[in-house]
Amino acid sequence: MKKANIYQVFTRLFGNTNTSNKPWGTIEENGIGKFSHFSDRALSEIHKLGITHIWYTGVMHHALINDYREFGITDDHPSIVKGRAGSPYAVKDYYSVNPDLADDPSRRNQEFYDLIARTHRAGMKVIVDIVPN
Repeated sequence: MKKANIYQVFTRLFGNTNTSNKPWGTIEENGIGKFSHFSDRALSEIHKLGITHIWYTGVMHHALINDYREFGITDDHPSIVKGRAGSPYAVKDYYSVNPDLADDPSRRNQEFYDLIARTHRAGMKVIVDIVPN
């Protein structure tokens, strides 16, 4: 049996080159990682480390500050959003992913499916965590 080596990554931090880390900063001020930052090259380099599985943390659609009404996503009441970016464990829709992580929020689920396909092509399996209430 081959040993599994799992690489856990907080998805919204991967690929974010902005280092300002402004307290209560917006995405524009602090930046955010995107599904697309996990390029074929990045995934290949991760696999070369001996990684067999990637654990994408914080991808489920949780309560957010950003306005995505133009994409049919309802606003969240500020009292349920935890911090400016929202807590990835305050999931509001287990059948969708965080629109902040997509280049095109209207295609967020497809962008995540594409990431899963890229990960599999790179020779790794995918783990996604959720915290049910």
